[in-house]
Amino acid sequence: MTDPTKTVLADALRLDVGSRAELAAELLASLDGPADPDAEAAWAVEIERRVAAIEAGTVKLEPWDNVKRRIEKEILGR
Repeated sequence: MTDPTKTVLADALRLDVGSRAELAAELLASLDGPADPDAEAAWAVEIERRVAAIEAGTVKLEPWDNVKRRIEKEILGR
């Protein structure tokens, strides 16, 4: 880590928790590159499709507690 980077880090660590979180989010976002211009429209279509499926009763909904337990067991091995 360069000296200027160490200085920036030291300054950042003196910020309150909320400001550090906001700074971290901005730094991470800066690594993503440019946003996909079609992504927002594609997500809007997908959300509409999923809502329609729920309203039509063609998908099975599962309580969050069940999903969380399955994730813990299958993915996290707990």
